[in-house]
Amino acid sequence: MFPHFALYLSQNVWGPFRLLSSHLVLIVLGGFLCGLLNWYLLPRLWKLLPRDQGKKFVKGSEVAKGKPTGAGIIMVSLFLLCLLLVMPPSWKAGGLAFCLLLAMLTGYLDDASEHPWNQLKKGLLDFGVCVLTVVCLTECQPMTIWLPVFKGELPGGGYLVPFWAYLPCATALLWASINVVNCSDGVDGLAGSLSLLGLMAMGALLYGIVGHSEVASFLLLPHNQKGAMWAIIVFTAAGGLAGYLWYNAYPSSVLMGDAGSRFLGLLLGITILEAGNPFLILVAEPILFFDGGLGLFKLVVMRVLKKFGVDTRPPLRNYQSVLHPENFATEEEEKKQIAVVRWLHAFRCPVHDQCRKNQGWSDTQVLVRFMLIQSTLMPIIIVLLIKLR
Repeated sequence: MFPHFALYLSQNVWGPFRLLSSHLVLIVLGGFLCGLLNWYLLPRLWKLLPRDQGKKFVKGSEVAKGKPTGAGIIMVSLFLLCLLLVMPPSWKAGGLAFCLLLAMLTGYLDDASEHPWNQLKKGLLDFGVCVLTVVCLTECQPMTIWLPVFKGELPGGGYLVPFWAYLPCATALLWASINVVNCSDGVDGLAGSLSLLGLMAMGALLYGIVGHSEVASFLLLPHNQKGAMWAIIVFTAAGGLAGYLWYNAYPSSVLMGDAGSRFLGLLLGITILEAGNPFLILVAEPILFFDGGLGLFKLVVMRVLKKFGVDTRPPLRNYQSVLHPENFATEEEEKKQIAVVRWLHAFRCPVHDQCRKNQGWSDTQVLVRFMLIQSTLMPIIIVLLIKLR
């Protein structure tokens, strides 16, 4: 809205209103406005949210039980409102905003449900949202990507990937991004803070590198003409996330739930696809990918082994009380399990649970140390991806 009226306002009201057509001004305005609205409205609206029901067998879940959850619905609603004000209108941006809204709603309905949805249901819904997102993103046209080490024949060393090949690969990346962020959401401020670092890095990359024709040309990268537009979206979301983290800092007063984590995972995935290099997931989500990704890997391995008749039941000795002890292995049964199963049960996933339970880290130590590691890794990885070509 602001960019649409910038020329009229500058000519008829006040000359400096022309700045509302500047991408940089819109980035700052969107981030500040979204952050301020979230900071002000969240504590006034979270009484309307469902309450966290706790998670069985998850260390520390009793602390979160009863807190308002699903704050992602407020955060995303305010984000879309601010985006309407600062974003130059386009059908593509509108379609992707709708996909982000869908991702949030699937998470919120799970947050609000008395009986949490099963993993198959959530996985299929995520898959559907991801396919729709890729269709909106590509408009069913071939897409240009660039890779480390190898250089293609297109300007900037890119490769033109046909839609039929791009669709399954991009869908898989988005699905993974949604779920690794969701799996990492178990410590106050952790998933949100790591996502904020990722959004800031990808926003800067889209605006100042692949979105800047001269910089992209100097670095021999394909130029994304809409990089600045994407930077507005990313930094507006980052501002809203910062406003939420004000209240989610340890000890948290509110939780974003799946409504927030699924939205953030999809948005980070979209920025990776728009930047053109799938390996940028290691820039946007290095610790999230490691933390939640190992949890997904462990789950897949356990289910495959179970399909082949291997006893994968968790050890009963790790739990104080259970409703159905037959679903757990006694000490004698545990000794008979194969080594891979015993090792996987010994290593807790997500990794932040391993650090808290087995390494004795506090929640604050997990948050600060994970942020420090990610802050160190991101610039190193991005330099390697850009220069080793």
